[in-house]
Amino acid sequence: MIKFPLKFRLSLLNFLEFAIWGAYLTSLGNFLAGNGLASQIGWFYAVQGIVSIFMPSIIGIIADRYVQAQKMLSFCQLIGGLFMGAAGFYCMGAETIEFAPLFTLYTISVAFFMPTIGLNNSVAFNALTKAGEDTVKAFPPIRIWGTIGFICAMLFVNFAGPKEARFQTSYYQLFTSAFLSLLMASYALTMPKCPTSKAAKSASLADQLGLRAFALFKQKKMAIFFIFSMFLGVSLQITNGYANPYITSFIDIPAFANAWAAKNANALISLSQVSETLCILLIPFCLKRFGIKGVMLMSMVAWVLRFGLFGAGNPEINGGLWMFVLSCIVYGVAFDFFNVSGGLYVDKETNPEIRSSAQGLFMIMTNGLGATIGTLAAMSIVNHYVVPGATPEANLEGWRTCWYIFAGYAAVVAVLFALIFKDNSKGGNASEADVDPAGMVEK
Repeated sequence: MIKFPLKFRLSLLNFLEFAIWGAYLTSLGNFLAGNGLASQIGWFYAVQGIVSIFMPSIIGIIADRYVQAQKMLSFCQLIGGLFMGAAGFYCMGAETIEFAPLFTLYTISVAFFMPTIGLNNSVAFNALTKAGEDTVKAFPPIRIWGTIGFICAMLFVNFAGPKEARFQTSYYQLFTSAFLSLLMASYALTMPKCPTSKAAKSASLADQLGLRAFALFKQKKMAIFFIFSMFLGVSLQITNGYANPYITSFIDIPAFANAWAAKNANALISLSQVSETLCILLIPFCLKRFGIKGVMLMSMVAWVLRFGLFGAGNPEINGGLWMFVLSCIVYGVAFDFFNVSGGLYVDKETNPEIRSSAQGLFMIMTNGLGATIGTLAAMSIVNHYVVPGATPEANLEGWRTCWYIFAGYAAVVAVLFALIFKDNSKGGNASEADVDPAGMVEK
């Protein structure tokens, strides 16, 4: 039996993890808009944040205390894949797709998928640590393959199917995601075993439930980090939900009706993930050179550009397409310098006994509270400025106003973060001697 190198195996794990997400995350809005659910798009993205408030924490606690993380990863992918497939079958058989049944099936699926992002990190960090690797140096090149998987899934749903019914506008994107989830459920069981840390009988209730990760809020630096992670998390799902419908809406304007970018929004947006693959490689250097504050501040400034350039651009090659392209390029910094670096920072600042719980807490603040607040706010703003029945030109101006509002918010967060957050540490892993009994790194 061929035994593949550990880094190859972890790279494939990340490829599948994010391909599952990429199959629908950026194209679902187009599918919903094409089936009379345009005004409900925000709920499908907000629910990812709502379930992330509690599911990653619960699953992380179970993985820390009772069930090995690689087995929990497999179980969650199995349940998520089955319900995503059920959502696809519902859409295939329904004459008119109703919000309630589709939303229910979709919600159960993402409730089990969202914890897998943190579990995927825990499985990878555990395997690399066991192999004597420095996670700050070894993980980013592995994580790149997650982004490559996301890109491959995006391009697949963009071009698969007949021209009049591409996967990016149909329920086949749900089937694609479901298939990849079931494949991932099997593959996760081949990963190196992750330890569990059962609380002693004499331990406190917090120890028994694995809630010590919340003690990180007692450390001022970590409390501020998690709070700003929530503020930055507000931006995470906005372009995922609305960039595709926005770019596609240019088709209704005669001057842009034949623009390739307007007809292939998912392919254009995939440039964002291409940028990620390059930016991930910069993370070890930037963390060591600038620390977590510098890296997160770069991310916040990049979010300002991401939204602002979307508002100013258009899909015409000789017009404003370059702004869309530049917006996609800066997305790599906006997303990776926050999401990947934040996960590494949490790993560095906590001891092995609570790392799965701590990763779950990071997910709560970012993809949970932050993304929920941000998506629901964005839905209200878009529904206010982009009005059904208005002329395409009027709605274009409404879209532009929305993007500038989002950019303004990101700018305010960046200024506040620069003034408030203090951290002088650079990259690297904490040693056991640096960790206090509450699970926090002593500084």
